[in-house]
Amino acid sequence: MKFSSKFLLSIFATLAFSANAIKPALDVNVDVETLTNGDVNATLTITNNHKGQQKVLSWYTDLAEEHIFHITRDGVEVQYMGPHYKRPAPTENDYIKLKSGQSLTKTFELTANYDMSEAGQYDITYDVKSLHLYSNPGQLKKAERLNLASLTSNTASVYLEGLLTKGGTNKGKPDGGGSSDCIDGTCFTGRCSNSQQTEIISALAAADSIANNAVSYLNSHSASNVTTRYTTWFGNATSARFNTAKANFEAIDDAIDNQPVTFDCSCKKTYFAYVYPSQPYKVYLCRAFWNANELGTDSRAGTIIHELSHFNVVAGTDDVVYGQSGAKSLAISDPDQALNNADSHEYFAENTPNLN
Repeated sequence: MKFSSKFLLSIFATLAFSANAIKPALDVNVDVETLTNGDVNATLTITNNHKGQQKVLSWYTDLAEEHIFHITRDGVEVQYMGPHYKRPAPTENDYIKLKSGQSLTKTFELTANYDMSEAGQYDITYDVKSLHLYSNPGQLKKAERLNLASLTSNTASVYLEGLLTKGGTNKGKPDGGGSSDCIDGTCFTGRCSNSQQTEIISALAAADSIANNAVSYLNSHSASNVTTRYTTWFGNATSARFNTAKANFEAIDDAIDNQPVTFDCSCKKTYFAYVYPSQPYKVYLCRAFWNANELGTDSRAGTIIHELSHFNVVAGTDDVVYGQSGAKSLAISDPDQALNNADSHEYFAENTPNLN
């Protein structure tokens, strides 16, 4: 079958017109900035430099909504750790409309959603694909037929030094099977950013220090010669109670030194942290943890001591009372329950104010 040149040109013109109607001519730019705390910010700018209003699905302009960046380290794609949602089909209200000359600019912190913990060159591109990207459901068949479903930016590059040298100070702790989400035997889930991972590692080292101090105190004392440091938090010392306190802190210290502790950063509640006692050694960190000092009363280090004591394989403590005032009263009224109270262990380890 033969076609005239006019007929073929007519088909091509129709396809070109349809393509322009479905795939807006949007210009996309990405700039990347490395912060002093190890986080990486990417600024995305989508500009309509053409005549007429253009639109793009809002989901693909928000890293909290979609996997919108393609990132490689030394040429190898890095893991995306963000959410994947099941949604209904988009409606017209889900689209952002840009007037001619108008830009949309947003800045995203990348390391909470992509594994950028290792040293290397990271190449970062905004790169999204969806048949819904420009088209509402009524235009979907046309978009699919014309294969118009993507939007891509320039590639921005940054070299990162990495968080810590692997295997440097882990004292022989397991490393989660070599997972890239583990550093020196400490693992991370729940989209911990580079700065959060650094703060956790530091807090864990501080927790190790005060746990060692607690163990040292208990090793150098006995039930017959405890001081106010012990009696303030655990009350009257019998041989059995003292040995329980000693065993509890040895187990807490062992968990820090030798077990594959995992920290999860997904909690947005106002609490300090929480655990599931039967699921060692995963600790979920919440907003109060990040606002706390590293050391001192109700500190980050103390919070780690508190939460590790909850695990059944460690000390199996409960939350009988909260706060220093309640813990002091519990030590006087019920020393056995004080040894079952997580805050009592935390305050003994924090030792603030300092007690001999």
